Amino acid sequence: MYGPPVDLSFKDINIITGALVEEPRSGLRPLNTNSEGKYLSRSLRISYNNITDLTDLQNVLAHFLARPSQIGWLDLSFNRITHIDPVLCELRELRVLYLHGNGIWNLSEVDRLRELQYLHTITLHGNVIETNRKYRNHVISALPQLKTMDFSVVTRGERVLANIWRHCSNQGKNTEKSLQ
Repeated sequence: MYGPPVDLSFKDINIITGALVEEPRSGLRPLNTNSEGKYLSRSLRISYNNITDLTDLQNVLAHFLARPSQIGWLDLSFNRITHIDPVLCELRELRVLYLHGNGIWNLSEVDRLRELQYLHTITLHGNVIETNRKYRNHVISALPQLKTMDFSVVTRGERVLANIWRHCSNQGKNTEKSLQ
């Protein structure tokens, strides 16, 4: 029913709307279209570009995909993204999100993705946040439905530790507030 990813990788796209003038790369499997010329795919790859801002991502999805609201897999790896744009939280059916190799530096940015209840796979390695010693615990506690993070399975033990870590972190915040 759904075909391979619409691939806009390595297109030297600087702004997300720059994708609108590009033709998807052809792969081993052909991309099928509907009567309107939109691709029958639930996946979009816009990796290895120079994108910094995702503000008009919805327009790009609507331009290329027959059912943009049903996108399940989005690859934004190896761009110049420094924050997790709220537009990603509008992609309610998203299951896989690749953000590795970008410039995300604030660990709390991941918290925005809590709204994505079906998100089970995420990559964030190669971002500045990876250097934070709380990195993996924070991501797993913020996104408890994750099955895979950075191409590594999230284990039951990691979930338990992340929950303990979150509980202890919240306790510390509450103690600080009560002392003020």
